[in-house]
Amino acid sequence: MARIEFQNLAHAYRPNPATLDDYALQPMSMVWEDGGAYALLGPSGCGKSTLLNIVSGLVTPSEGKVLFDGRDVTALSARERNIAQVFQFPVIYDTMSVFDNLAFPLRNRKLPPAEVKARVHEVAEILDMTRELGRKASNLAADAKQKISLGRGLVRKDVAAILFDEPLTVIDPHMKWMLRRQLKKIHHQLKLTLIYVTHDQVEALTFADEVVVMTNGRVVQKGGPEALFLSPDHAFVGYFIGSPGMNLCPISLDADAVKVGSQRLHVDGNTLATLKSANGELKLGIRPEFTRIAASEEPGAVKARLLRAQSLGNYQLVTADCDGHVFKAKVETHVTLAEGPVWLRLAAPETVFFSNDERIGR
Repeated sequence: MARIEFQNLAHAYRPNPATLDDYALQPMSMVWEDGGAYALLGPSGCGKSTLLNIVSGLVTPSEGKVLFDGRDVTALSARERNIAQVFQFPVIYDTMSVFDNLAFPLRNRKLPPAEVKARVHEVAEILDMTRELGRKASNLAADAKQKISLGRGLVRKDVAAILFDEPLTVIDPHMKWMLRRQLKKIHHQLKLTLIYVTHDQVEALTFADEVVVMTNGRVVQKGGPEALFLSPDHAFVGYFIGSPGMNLCPISLDADAVKVGSQRLHVDGNTLATLKSANGELKLGIRPEFTRIAASEEPGAVKARLLRAQSLGNYQLVTADCDGHVFKAKVETHVTLAEGPVWLRLAAPETVFFSNDERIGR
Protein backbone atom coordinates (compact mmCIF):
# COMPACT_ATOMS: atom_id res chain seq x y z
CA MET A 1 0.00 0.00 0.00
CA ALA A 2 1.12 3.59 -0.52
CA ARG A 3 0.79 7.13 0.79
CA ILE A 4 -0.51 9.12 -2.19
CA GLU A 5 0.30 12.82 -2.49
CA PHE A 6 -0.86 15.39 -5.05
CA GLN A 7 1.34 18.46 -5.48
CA ASN A 8 -0.26 21.40 -7.36
CA LEU A 9 -2.14 18.87 -9.46
CA ALA A 10 -4.43 20.03 -12.29
CA HIS A 11 -5.69 18.73 -15.62
CA ALA A 12 -7.22 20.29 -18.71
CA TYR A 13 -8.27 18.29 -21.76
CA ARG A 14 -7.84 21.37 -23.97
CA PRO A 15 -4.43 23.01 -24.56
CA ASN A 16 -3.35 26.27 -22.89
CA PRO A 17 -6.09 26.67 -20.26
CA ALA A 18 -6.65 30.38 -19.63
CA THR A 19 -9.24 30.31 -16.82
CA LEU A 20 -10.26 27.87 -14.10
CA ASP A 21 -13.31 26.96 -16.18
CA ASP A 22 -10.96 25.44 -18.78
CA TYR A 23 -9.83 22.78 -16.27
CA ALA A 24 -11.51 19.39 -15.83
CA LEU A 25 -9.60 19.25 -12.54
CA GLN A 26 -8.70 22.59 -10.98
CA PRO A 27 -5.32 23.05 -9.23
CA MET A 28 -5.20 21.27 -5.86
CA SER A 29 -2.83 19.70 -3.34
CA MET A 30 -3.85 16.83 -1.08
CA VAL A 31 -2.53 13.76 0.76
CA TRP A 32 -4.11 10.32 1.16
CA GLU A 33 -2.42 8.37 3.94
CA ASP A 34 -1.31 4.76 3.61
CA GLY A 35 -4.09 2.38 4.63
CA GLY A 36 -6.88 4.97 4.52
CA ALA A 37 -10.33 4.59 2.96
CA TYR A 38 -11.21 7.60 0.79
CA ALA A 39 -14.23 8.51 -1.33
CA LEU A 40 -14.48 10.99 -4.20
CA LEU A 41 -18.05 12.28 -4.12
CA GLY A 42 -19.82 14.59 -6.55
CA PRO A 43 -22.23 14.76 -9.49
CA SER A 44 -21.42 13.51 -12.99
CA GLY A 45 -18.81 15.65 -14.72
CA CYS A 46 -17.34 17.10 -11.51
CA GLY A 47 -13.83 15.70 -12.15
CA LYS A 48 -13.78 12.72 -9.79
CA SER A 49 -13.13 10.11 -12.51
CA THR A 50 -10.42 12.36 -14.00
CA LEU A 51 -8.68 12.42 -10.62
CA LEU A 52 -9.03 8.65 -10.23
CA ASN A 53 -7.58 8.07 -13.72
CA ILE A 54 -4.65 10.34 -12.86
CA VAL A 55 -3.99 8.21 -9.77
CA SER A 56 -4.13 5.02 -11.81
CA GLY A 57 -1.89 6.35 -14.59
CA LEU A 58 -4.55 6.24 -17.31
CA VAL A 59 -4.37 10.05 -17.57
CA THR A 60 -1.20 12.16 -17.32
CA PRO A 61 -1.97 15.46 -15.56
CA SER A 62 -1.41 18.77 -17.37
CA GLU A 63 0.20 20.25 -14.25
CA GLY A 64 1.69 19.08 -10.97
CA LYS A 65 2.89 15.77 -9.59
CA VAL A 66 1.58 12.50 -8.17
CA LEU A 67 3.77 10.88 -5.52
CA PHE A 68 3.53 7.35 -4.10
CA ASP A 69 5.43 7.14 -0.80
CA GLY A 70 7.42 10.23 -1.83
CA ARG A 71 8.34 8.80 -5.26
CA ASP A 72 7.26 10.79 -8.32
CA VAL A 73 5.09 8.49 -10.43
CA THR A 74 3.50 11.19 -12.62
CA ALA A 75 5.01 9.88 -15.84
CA LEU A 76 4.68 6.17 -15.00
CA SER A 77 2.14 3.89 -16.69
CA ALA A 78 -0.69 2.17 -14.86
CA ARG A 79 1.25 -1.11 -14.91
CA GLU A 80 4.33 0.50 -13.36
CA ARG A 81 2.27 2.02 -10.54
CA ASN A 82 1.01 -1.36 -9.30
CA ILE A 83 -2.62 -0.25 -9.02
CA ALA A 84 -5.70 -2.48 -8.91
CA GLN A 85 -8.92 -1.01 -10.31
CA VAL A 86 -12.54 -2.17 -10.00
CA PHE A 87 -14.86 -0.67 -12.60
CA GLN A 88 -18.60 0.05 -12.74
CA PHE A 89 -19.28 -3.11 -14.71
CA PRO A 90 -17.61 -6.40 -13.71
CA VAL A 91 -14.49 -7.18 -15.71
CA ILE A 92 -14.13 -10.96 -15.49
CA TYR A 93 -13.47 -14.00 -17.65
CA ASP A 94 -16.87 -15.69 -18.04
CA THR A 95 -15.45 -18.96 -19.34
CA MET A 96 -13.18 -19.38 -16.30
CA SER A 97 -14.14 -20.62 -12.87
CA VAL A 98 -14.25 -18.24 -9.93
CA PHE A 99 -11.00 -19.79 -8.67
CA ASP A 100 -9.23 -19.20 -12.01
CA ASN A 101 -10.49 -15.61 -12.20
CA LEU A 102 -9.05 -14.85 -8.76
CA ALA A 103 -5.84 -16.73 -9.51
CA PHE A 104 -5.24 -15.03 -12.87
CA PRO A 105 -3.31 -11.95 -11.58
CA LEU A 106 -1.10 -14.17 -9.41
CA ARG A 107 -0.35 -16.67 -12.16
CA ASN A 108 0.61 -13.78 -14.45
CA ARG A 109 3.24 -12.86 -11.87
CA LYS A 110 4.56 -16.46 -11.85
CA LEU A 111 3.75 -17.12 -8.19
CA PRO A 112 4.14 -20.75 -7.02
CA PRO A 113 0.90 -22.79 -7.30
CA ALA A 114 0.76 -23.42 -3.55
CA GLU A 115 0.95 -19.68 -2.83
CA VAL A 116 -1.70 -18.97 -5.49
CA LYS A 117 -4.06 -21.52 -3.96
CA ALA A 118 -3.57 -20.22 -0.42
CA ARG A 119 -4.10 -16.60 -1.42
CA VAL A 120 -7.20 -17.34 -3.53
CA HIS A 121 -8.81 -19.28 -0.66
CA GLU A 122 -7.96 -16.47 1.77
CA VAL A 123 -9.63 -13.84 -0.42
CA ALA A 124 -12.60 -16.10 -1.23
CA GLU A 125 -13.23 -16.54 2.49
CA ILE A 126 -13.17 -12.76 3.04
CA LEU A 127 -15.68 -12.32 0.19
CA ASP A 128 -17.82 -15.29 1.33
CA MET A 129 -17.25 -17.01 -2.04
CA THR A 130 -15.53 -20.23 -0.97
CA ARG A 131 -18.49 -22.36 -2.11
CA GLU A 132 -18.47 -20.72 -5.55
CA LEU A 133 -14.77 -21.29 -6.34
CA GLY A 134 -15.49 -24.20 -8.68
CA ARG A 135 -18.38 -22.53 -10.52
CA LYS A 136 -18.13 -20.86 -13.92
CA ALA A 137 -18.25 -17.09 -13.59
CA SER A 138 -20.86 -16.88 -16.37
CA ASN A 139 -23.41 -18.65 -14.13
CA LEU A 140 -23.26 -16.06 -11.34
CA ALA A 141 -25.45 -13.05 -10.55
CA ALA A 142 -24.23 -9.46 -11.13
CA ASP A 143 -23.30 -8.90 -7.47
CA ALA A 144 -21.25 -12.11 -7.37
CA LYS A 145 -19.43 -11.09 -10.56
CA GLN A 146 -18.61 -7.73 -9.01
CA LYS A 147 -17.25 -9.56 -5.95
CA ILE A 148 -14.91 -11.44 -8.30
CA SER A 149 -13.69 -8.10 -9.71
CA LEU A 150 -13.12 -6.92 -6.16
CA GLY A 151 -11.34 -10.14 -5.29
CA ARG A 152 -8.94 -9.78 -8.21
CA GLY A 153 -7.88 -6.46 -6.73
CA LEU A 154 -7.52 -7.89 -3.24
CA VAL A 155 -5.67 -11.04 -4.20
CA ARG A 156 -2.41 -9.20 -4.93
CA LYS A 157 -0.46 -8.22 -1.83
CA ASP A 158 1.84 -5.85 -3.71
CA VAL A 159 -0.68 -3.23 -4.93
CA ALA A 160 -0.13 0.43 -4.01
CA ALA A 161 -3.89 1.10 -3.84
CA ILE A 162 -7.23 -0.32 -4.96
CA LEU A 163 -9.43 2.09 -6.94
CA PHE A 164 -13.20 1.68 -7.24
CA ASP A 165 -15.01 3.57 -10.02
CA GLU A 166 -18.77 3.50 -9.25
CA PRO A 167 -18.52 -0.25 -8.48
CA LEU A 168 -22.05 -0.76 -7.11
CA THR A 169 -24.09 1.06 -9.78
CA VAL A 170 -25.45 -2.14 -11.35
CA ILE A 171 -26.15 -3.86 -8.02
CA ASP A 172 -29.64 -3.99 -6.48
CA PRO A 173 -30.14 -1.89 -3.28
CA HIS A 174 -30.04 -4.76 -0.78
CA MET A 175 -26.86 -6.21 -2.27
CA LYS A 176 -25.32 -2.72 -2.32
CA TRP A 177 -25.76 -2.56 1.43
CA MET A 178 -24.21 -6.01 1.87
CA LEU A 179 -21.23 -5.21 -0.37
CA ARG A 180 -20.61 -1.87 1.36
CA ARG A 181 -20.45 -3.69 4.68
CA GLN A 182 -18.08 -6.22 3.16
CA LEU A 183 -15.79 -3.49 1.80
CA LYS A 184 -15.69 -1.86 5.22
CA LYS A 185 -14.85 -5.19 6.83
CA ILE A 186 -12.11 -5.87 4.25
CA HIS A 187 -10.59 -2.46 4.89
CA HIS A 188 -10.45 -3.04 8.64
CA GLN A 189 -9.04 -6.54 8.14
CA LEU A 190 -6.36 -5.85 5.54
CA LYS A 191 -5.58 -2.12 6.10
CA LEU A 192 -5.56 -1.45 2.36
CA THR A 193 -5.48 1.98 0.73
CA LEU A 194 -8.92 2.17 -0.88
CA ILE A 195 -10.19 5.01 -3.11
CA TYR A 196 -13.86 4.94 -4.04
CA VAL A 197 -15.56 7.12 -6.68
CA THR A 198 -19.32 7.64 -6.41
CA HIS A 199 -22.14 10.15 -6.89
CA ASP A 200 -24.09 8.45 -4.07
CA GLN A 201 -23.59 10.18 -0.72
CA VAL A 202 -24.77 7.12 1.25
CA GLU A 203 -22.09 4.96 -0.38
CA ALA A 204 -19.41 7.58 0.26
CA LEU A 205 -20.34 8.37 3.85
CA THR A 206 -20.73 4.74 4.93
CA PHE A 207 -17.57 3.53 3.18
CA ALA A 208 -14.92 6.19 3.69
CA ASP A 209 -12.92 7.54 6.61
CA GLU A 210 -12.54 10.75 4.63
CA VAL A 211 -14.78 12.02 1.82
CA VAL A 212 -13.52 14.41 -0.86
CA VAL A 213 -16.45 16.44 -2.21
CA MET A 214 -16.03 17.81 -5.74
CA THR A 215 -17.99 20.11 -8.03
CA ASN A 216 -17.09 21.73 -11.35
CA GLY A 217 -13.60 20.22 -11.31
CA ARG A 218 -12.82 21.60 -7.87
CA VAL A 219 -12.26 19.97 -4.48
CA VAL A 220 -14.50 22.03 -2.20
CA GLN A 221 -14.06 20.07 1.05
CA LYS A 222 -12.56 16.91 2.46
CA GLY A 223 -13.43 15.46 5.82
CA GLY A 224 -15.42 12.91 7.77
CA PRO A 225 -19.21 12.54 7.56
CA GLU A 226 -19.84 14.62 10.70
CA ALA A 227 -17.76 17.58 9.51
CA LEU A 228 -19.41 17.56 6.08
CA PHE A 229 -22.86 17.51 7.66
CA LEU A 230 -22.38 20.03 10.47
CA SER A 231 -19.71 22.35 9.05
CA PRO A 232 -19.89 22.52 5.25
CA ASP A 233 -17.06 24.72 3.91
CA HIS A 234 -19.02 25.43 0.72
CA ALA A 235 -22.71 25.92 -0.05
CA PHE A 236 -22.50 23.02 -2.53
CA VAL A 237 -21.48 20.65 0.27
CA GLY A 238 -24.45 21.79 2.34
CA TYR A 239 -26.79 21.23 -0.61
CA PHE A 240 -25.28 17.91 -1.79
CA ILE A 241 -24.88 16.19 1.60
CA GLY A 242 -28.05 15.31 3.47
CA SER A 243 -31.54 14.16 2.51
CA PRO A 244 -32.96 16.64 1.86
CA GLY A 245 -29.96 18.95 1.61
CA MET A 246 -29.32 22.13 3.56
CA ASN A 247 -31.78 25.02 3.27
CA LEU A 248 -29.87 27.79 1.47
CA CYS A 249 -31.33 31.27 1.29
CA PRO A 250 -29.89 34.59 0.05
CA ILE A 251 -29.87 37.25 2.77
CA SER A 252 -29.22 40.98 3.11
CA LEU A 253 -28.29 43.10 6.14
CA ASP A 254 -29.66 46.16 7.83
CA ALA A 255 -28.38 48.04 10.88
CA ASP A 256 -28.91 45.31 13.45
CA ALA A 257 -30.43 42.25 11.75
CA VAL A 258 -30.23 39.79 8.90
CA LYS A 259 -33.03 40.08 6.36
CA VAL A 260 -34.72 37.05 4.81
CA GLY A 261 -36.78 38.61 2.04
CA SER A 262 -38.51 41.54 3.75
CA GLN A 263 -38.34 39.98 7.23
CA ARG A 264 -35.75 40.79 9.88
CA LEU A 265 -33.98 37.86 11.55
CA HIS A 266 -32.11 38.81 14.71
CA VAL A 267 -28.69 37.19 15.23
CA ASP A 268 -26.02 37.77 17.87
CA GLY A 269 -23.72 40.79 17.59
CA ASN A 270 -20.58 38.80 16.71
CA THR A 271 -22.33 37.03 13.84
CA LEU A 272 -23.74 40.32 12.52
CA ALA A 273 -20.31 41.99 12.68
CA THR A 274 -18.73 39.07 10.81
CA LEU A 275 -21.40 39.22 8.11
CA LYS A 276 -20.93 42.98 7.68
CA SER A 277 -17.19 42.51 7.16
CA ALA A 278 -17.72 39.86 4.45
CA ASN A 279 -17.63 40.74 0.76
CA GLY A 280 -19.86 39.09 -1.80
CA GLU A 281 -23.28 37.47 -2.01
CA LEU A 282 -24.45 36.32 1.41
CA LYS A 283 -26.45 33.15 2.11
CA LEU A 284 -27.90 31.57 5.22
CA GLY A 285 -27.70 27.81 5.56
CA ILE A 286 -29.56 25.59 8.02
CA ARG A 287 -30.29 21.90 7.71
CA PRO A 288 -33.88 20.61 7.86
CA GLU A 289 -32.86 18.66 10.98
CA PHE A 290 -32.22 21.95 12.81
CA THR A 291 -35.05 24.04 11.31
CA ARG A 292 -37.72 24.15 14.02
CA ILE A 293 -41.36 25.16 14.18
CA ALA A 294 -41.27 28.15 16.56
CA ALA A 295 -43.67 30.12 18.72
CA SER A 296 -45.13 33.31 17.24
CA GLU A 297 -42.47 36.05 16.99
CA GLU A 298 -39.90 33.91 18.81
CA PRO A 299 -36.36 35.41 18.64
CA GLY A 300 -34.44 33.92 15.71
CA ALA A 301 -37.63 33.00 13.84
CA VAL A 302 -39.40 34.33 10.76
CA LYS A 303 -42.99 34.02 9.60
CA ALA A 304 -43.67 31.57 6.77
CA ARG A 305 -46.54 29.81 5.07
CA LEU A 306 -46.85 26.07 5.50
CA LEU A 307 -47.25 24.44 2.09
CA ARG A 308 -47.37 20.77 3.04
CA ALA A 309 -46.33 18.23 5.67
CA GLN A 310 -45.42 14.70 4.56
CA SER A 311 -45.34 11.85 7.05
CA LEU A 312 -42.18 9.79 6.48
CA GLY A 313 -42.46 7.30 9.31
CA ASN A 314 -40.35 8.62 12.16
CA TYR A 315 -40.69 12.31 11.21
CA GLN A 316 -42.73 14.77 9.16
CA LEU A 317 -41.07 16.61 6.30
CA VAL A 318 -42.45 20.15 6.32
CA THR A 319 -42.21 22.47 3.31
CA ALA A 320 -42.79 26.17 3.99
CA ASP A 321 -42.48 29.41 2.02
CA CYS A 322 -40.88 32.52 3.51
CA ASP A 323 -41.15 35.55 1.21
CA GLY A 324 -40.60 33.39 -1.87
CA HIS A 325 -37.86 31.21 -0.33
CA VAL A 326 -38.69 27.53 0.28
CA PHE A 327 -37.50 25.86 3.50
CA LYS A 328 -37.66 22.21 4.56
CA ALA A 329 -37.92 21.12 8.20
CA LYS A 330 -37.91 17.69 9.85
CA VAL A 331 -40.58 17.78 12.55
CA GLU A 332 -41.56 15.15 15.12
CA THR A 333 -44.59 13.04 14.22
CA HIS A 334 -46.69 14.11 17.23
CA VAL A 335 -46.70 17.80 16.15
CA THR A 336 -50.06 18.77 14.59
CA LEU A 337 -49.68 20.92 11.49
CA ALA A 338 -52.09 22.63 9.13
CA GLU A 339 -51.60 24.71 5.99
CA GLY A 340 -51.28 28.41 6.71
CA PRO A 341 -49.05 30.75 8.78
CA VAL A 342 -46.20 29.21 10.75
CA TRP A 343 -43.01 30.49 12.38
CA LEU A 344 -39.63 28.91 11.53
CA ARG A 345 -36.56 29.27 13.69
CA LEU A 346 -33.65 29.94 11.32
CA ALA A 347 -31.12 31.50 13.71
CA ALA A 348 -29.71 28.58 15.71
CA PRO A 349 -26.29 27.33 16.89
CA GLU A 350 -26.23 25.06 13.81
CA THR A 351 -26.90 27.89 11.33
CA VAL A 352 -24.00 28.69 8.99
CA PHE A 353 -23.45 31.66 6.67
CA PHE A 354 -21.75 31.80 3.28
CA SER A 355 -20.15 34.58 1.26
CA ASN A 356 -19.87 33.77 -2.45
CA ASP A 357 -20.70 30.19 -1.42
CA GLU A 358 -17.68 29.93 0.93
CA ARG A 359 -18.47 29.43 4.62
CA ILE A 360 -17.80 32.49 6.77
CA GLY A 361 -15.76 32.05 9.92
CA ARG A 362 -14.33 28.59 9.23
